Amino acid sequence: MPGVYSKREALMNLLHAAILTAFAAPTLAATQTGADRSTAPSPAAEAAVVKGNTSFAVGLYSQLRSQPGNLFFSPESISTAFAMAYAGARGQTATQMARVFQFTLPPDELHPAMGKLLAQMNEKNPNYQLSVADALWAQQNQNFQQAYLKMVEANYAAGFHQVNFLLAPETARTTINQWIEKQTNNKIQNLVPPGAITPATRLVLTNAIYFKGDWLDPFDERATADADFHLSSSQTVKAPMMHETGSFDFLDDTNFQALELPYKGNALSMIVLLPKDVAGLPALEQSLTPAALTGWLGKLRSAPKVIVSLPRFTMTQQFELSRALSAMGMPLAFSGAADFSEMDGERDFTISAAIHKAFIDVNETGTEAAAATSIIMRATAMRVEPPPMIFNADHPFLFLIRDMRSGSILFLGRVTDPAK
Repeated sequence: MPGVYSKREALMNLLHAAILTAFAAPTLAATQTGADRSTAPSPAAEAAVVKGNTSFAVGLYSQLRSQPGNLFFSPESISTAFAMAYAGARGQTATQMARVFQFTLPPDELHPAMGKLLAQMNEKNPNYQLSVADALWAQQNQNFQQAYLKMVEANYAAGFHQVNFLLAPETARTTINQWIEKQTNNKIQNLVPPGAITPATRLVLTNAIYFKGDWLDPFDERATADADFHLSSSQTVKAPMMHETGSFDFLDDTNFQALELPYKGNALSMIVLLPKDVAGLPALEQSLTPAALTGWLGKLRSAPKVIVSLPRFTMTQQFELSRALSAMGMPLAFSGAADFSEMDGERDFTISAAIHKAFIDVNETGTEAAAATSIIMRATAMRVEPPPMIFNADHPFLFLIRDMRSGSILFLGRVTDPAK
């Protein structure tokens, strides 16, 4: 089971996530790289990318949900980093990666479509901050296929940086970590752990996503008060509960409620899925499928008056994802039989680790979010006023943050204990 670490942070209005994926040399020593954005991707291609990202997000959640406690990660960050790696894969390695990440389009459509969605996220907006950045960190004098470098630059705006993994791996690690910290407004620190980069490292792919936005309708801090949060039917903890009443998109289903809390600008929002039963989270998680989630979101309707209670919470999570991704169907990428020959013309790279780190702080004002990904490669008529709806999140729930324009899920998680 992937490792996970949680801690409270004295930070306000913050959400962020990070990933490290390491490529290592194997014990043994359909071209994608021609894709660029010369032809604008079709809306259907963009929709296919979003649909695939949703499927991957739900699939990875299903793999991780058996661990106890809170859960939080950024499928957008993970998927983008692995899309750059996928562009260098061939044969069965590429086939398995496409199946896990739900890359259903041919490469010459997939990468431009992902690039257009990333460009949309990077558009300046006065109401919030949302940015995505990618970079390649290569060993000095290492030969890489120019077509590959051109493709990731054209579609992922990935800057190419030469560093000396061979003679100064720790210096290279520090340089990469500093880039990640800068791109995430210093919210993700020390993502690449000591020992992850060695003299055998040849390439590191990094992705960072950062979001900061205020609620469209902020909670009144004066109304926040400690109250019982029900961990189970027999156990409670005290948590600061935020309160507000207003009109929100809402779903009252048989076994759960869903609430959409938009951020200022109405381009991004948080969706909270709350079981009606205090002990109903496992059943809700069991029913979470890509089709079900899409259906639930499609049934959200404006409710004129919703009385909302939501805990203020902070969490930090870290995972090693190689086993989860292998279990989802891509073991070749982590083995000596991996084929990433589209990167350098040789079959001498394999993924040695996939580490993801995420942090979130939800408070009365809004949310700040960031995520970073590194992939390290080593050689190898008149109506009656309805009664108000009650949405009291005083027990475990699911939540996600999505781009309302494209439908992309940027972050996905659950709160089982807001005090941790």
